[in-house]
Amino acid sequence: MDPFYQNIASFPTLFFTLLLALTAVYWLVAVLGVIDLDVLDVDMPEGDADGGVHQLAGLLLKLGLNGVPLTIVISLLALFGWFICYFAVYLIFPYIPDGFLEYIVGLPILVGSLYGAVLITAQIIKPLKPLFANMNKNTVKNVLGQTAIVRSLRLDSGFGEVLLADGGAGLIFKARTMNNETFKKGDRVVLLQYLKDQHAYRVISEAEFLQ
Repeated sequence: MDPFYQNIASFPTLFFTLLLALTAVYWLVAVLGVIDLDVLDVDMPEGDADGGVHQLAGLLLKLGLNGVPLTIVISLLALFGWFICYFAVYLIFPYIPDGFLEYIVGLPILVGSLYGAVLITAQIIKPLKPLFANMNKNTVKNVLGQTAIVRSLRLDSGFGEVLLADGGAGLIFKARTMNNETFKKGDRVVLLQYLKDQHAYRVISEAEFLQ
């Protein structure tokens, strides 16, 4: 087998190869509107949030991985972890005998690669945090009452995204309907209310809004 393919398909690089493949599939299906773009996002919890959410949010904050969508964080971790792990394996494994010893050496390489990826990702997203915070504050004021197009395969009270024309590539928002209504891709809806706890907009049909 080619050394490149052997390295990316064996431990420990395989861990990051699979993670990188999963993130690629995620972005593909998200762009197609099958799932929400920020389906994995974790907010800093308040009040009686689930303990697991508290722990995960606290860990992200401690590592400096908060303030941007979690999907971006995971994608960057996968990418940088893959590069670090691949080159570590490429440089070290030729001197390691085949067999169980590769797993013993591979484990610290895996941990070290993940740690290095966390450090790099934290530095890269640091200047992006204010951009995401300001973008959300300014956007809410400007889009309420505007008409958007459903971009996901469906839009209901628990799932869906809309595309709002802004003169450029367009803005994509999570959206939720009222009274268990359901819309399909291409329907026109109006953004009525921002749901802070869900980071989504409550919408109604354009026809109902104009009545």
